[in-house]
Amino acid sequence: MLESVKHVFLVLSGKGGVGKSTVSSQLALALKESGFRVGILDIDLCGPSIPYLLNLEDKDVHQSDDGWVPVFADNEQKLAVMSIGFLLKNRGDSVVWRGPKKTSMIKQFLTDVAWQDIDYLIIDTPPGTSDEHITVMENLRNVKCDGAIIVTTPQAVAIDDVMREITFCRKTGIPIVGIVENMSGFVCPTCTECTNIFSSNGGISLAEMAKVPFLTKIPIDPTIGKLADKGQSVLKMFPDSQVAQVFRKLVEELTKSKEA
Repeated sequence: MLESVKHVFLVLSGKGGVGKSTVSSQLALALKESGFRVGILDIDLCGPSIPYLLNLEDKDVHQSDDGWVPVFADNEQKLAVMSIGFLLKNRGDSVVWRGPKKTSMIKQFLTDVAWQDIDYLIIDTPPGTSDEHITVMENLRNVKCDGAIIVTTPQAVAIDDVMREITFCRKTGIPIVGIVENMSGFVCPTCTECTNIFSSNGGISLAEMAKVPFLTKIPIDPTIGKLADKGQSVLKMFPDSQVAQVFRKLVEELTKSKEA
């Protein structure tokens, strides 16, 4: 139930492969490391990667009188996670469902999970502007949604797809918190210099074109790849890295002037 959730953020992208789930999971971990109670809801039914990224693939969810009980990623129970991945037998299983069944499952996730008074809920969505997104919007109408964080990469093809996502948000009345440019340059593991291996500043140009805020750039850092499938926060494991600085800034931006 979302009534007990103080703030809700959607993480969206018009294109797959831009690192949206990595941004979602590291943002949730960064919020937790900053002292908040956090939930992360993975509604990418056909590609649920949050259980893998948070090292929770062997966990199960259970039903209670209050609804689905999420999986906790830590002993202190400050990071709660819900995903279709917990209902599959193994990572290789696929969800072969028609639209109505997907819609029903997403509605369940949005209405029947016992979040237990969390400060921030991060909703990791599938790429594109599909039925799943419309279902989310319909079920958030009676809930205060802080808005959408839109993830892109610097390349022109990603930016074109993300522009469609911005149009979708405006048509459905979702506030846009801002744009995050992921994979923005490569951080050398030896000298820590950042080199643009793709085009640069695409996210900034898109933000200016669409007249929405630009939040931050996240570089490619090989050390962050070591955190995949371990459920560890970059703020805790590599506190002096450029990526850690970026997520600190992002947390400050999202939590400023909000009483959690």
